[in-house]
Amino acid sequence: MDAVILAAGQGTRLRPLTDDKPKGMVEVAGKPILTHCFERLIELGASGLHVVVGYKKQAIINYYEDEFEGVPITYTHQREQKGLAHALLTVEEHIDDDFMLMLGDNIFEANLQDVVNRQREERADAAFLVEEVPWDEASRYGVCDTNKYGEITNVVEKPDDPPSNLVMTGFYTFSPAIFHACHLVQPSDRGEYEISDAVDLLLQSGRTIDAIRMNGWRTDVGYPEDRDAAEERLQGEAETEPVQSGVSTTSSGGE
Repeated sequence: MDAVILAAGQGTRLRPLTDDKPKGMVEVAGKPILTHCFERLIELGASGLHVVVGYKKQAIINYYEDEFEGVPITYTHQREQKGLAHALLTVEEHIDDDFMLMLGDNIFEANLQDVVNRQREERADAAFLVEEVPWDEASRYGVCDTNKYGEITNVVEKPDDPPSNLVMTGFYTFSPAIFHACHLVQPSDRGEYEISDAVDLLLQSGRTIDAIRMNGWRTDVGYPEDRDAAEERLQGEAETEPVQSGVSTTSSGGE
């Protein structure tokens, strides 16, 4: 399964950390956020990495070049920042089977393998990781509306009045059907083509979509304080890992 990583954004909320670099190159625990993303995706069996770049794209291309740990990298360019569905369409010609999608500003220590397994076993059109967040934070995300049975019935992007506090986390698996949905998406009130609207179109058309509750943690590195929180978590895990014979742990963090 190939993997798509969306890394074209300007990271305006992360300034001053992104004054001279794209947010995917901001370091957390000694390495860029994108390195954390790539490592997790390769652990999940990614056979190719398709990176959507935009703002200060050359910094990413020069750093990683054409492969990471032996896995080939393809770059596509989102020339205008028109939303995640718009960004995803830049890789359409490179994808012909099920694939993973990760937002390139998230750091995960969670059950991503469960999402991949569900996609492979059920042949769903989409599966994604969801989590409950504090109600006052839900409006920052794509919010999942549910029926009385707890089934997801639609997804709303950054609503002013969230229908629930169950949100999408930034890790998905899709069949190529998502590209058709992205082509049908209309600009939101924010003027962007939202990935949540594409997912909602799949739901409304009767496609099979599975939502997996998150077990573990993730940090959406949207603000400088989020970067600090992710670093503390990674370093804390590194410090508490059991010491194996001939191996010492450090506090420098890592997957």
